[in-house]
Amino acid sequence: ICAEYDALPEVGHACGHNVIATAALGAGIALQQIADELGIRVTVLGTPAEEAYGGKVDLINAGAFSDAAASMMIHPSPMDVLDPDVLAVSHVDVEFHGKESHAAFAPQVGINALDAAVQAYVNVSTLRQAMYPTDKVHGVITYGGGAPNVVPALTKMSWYVRAATQERLRELYDKVVVCFDGAARATGCTFEVTESGHTYEDLKSDRVLAELYQENSTALGRPLPRGAEMDSSASGSTDMGNVSHVVPSIHPFLGINSAPAVNHQKEFAAHTVTPDGEKAIRDGALGMAWTIIDLAESDRWGELGQSAKDG
Repeated sequence: ICAEYDALPEVGHACGHNVIATAALGAGIALQQIADELGIRVTVLGTPAEEAYGGKVDLINAGAFSDAAASMMIHPSPMDVLDPDVLAVSHVDVEFHGKESHAAFAPQVGINALDAAVQAYVNVSTLRQAMYPTDKVHGVITYGGGAPNVVPALTKMSWYVRAATQERLRELYDKVVVCFDGAARATGCTFEVTESGHTYEDLKSDRVLAELYQENSTALGRPLPRGAEMDSSASGSTDMGNVSHVVPSIHPFLGINSAPAVNHQKEFAAHTVTPDGEKAIRDGALGMAWTIIDLAESDRWGELGQSAKDG
């Protein structure tokens, strides 16, 4: 059972990892009392740095999931979704290098790295008309220069590139780098691209785990819509996707009645500590615990590994 717990800069627990960790602990505490009777071992695994680095990838590489038969977690959201579509993502940093000069006295001898960053942003915006609805590219300028009267010799940007599959992500990533290259050429700058953190893979929800979780969530009065019924273009990314490619997994969304507030807004963070947030903790803990009990008692381990989309 994965327990995310990192918060976001400036907006705190606006992705609800406080709900995730508490639900995971609740499920683990409940199962601790009967794990031996069921003949299973249950691990509540703290998984750091989900928001921008991909801590679960390090845990995978360290062998934390090597002997796991299944993995799961819940995630708070404005709405319930059993098997959400979750995008693959690469985290990209780019630096543009130019040449400083006096911005008024001799701008013609400078090479403006801020112009390159601005042009890169425009180039990516122009690319959007050629993107699929599930392609997402968004970035910010993290350093734009030191003073208005100095032609910036260095600018830095941070970008996320997302797509529905790893294959499409590679295609889109290459197109975005071409946007950076064009901006550098147009302004006379050079540029460097580095990937920060790990690439997140798309999420593969397991059919049997999803089926069992749905039965238990319905018993709790929370039937969950299928991901196929939702808008697939309204999606984020998670390193739980990487886990799902090595271990049968589920990652249901549990609504906390936050609308119109959505994840990564301060208003959403406030909703995580309301009665609706507490209900998501309770429903998530019980749903996961009951699902693991049902899986063990029905001995359906051999059926794991099939995509919920095939069900």
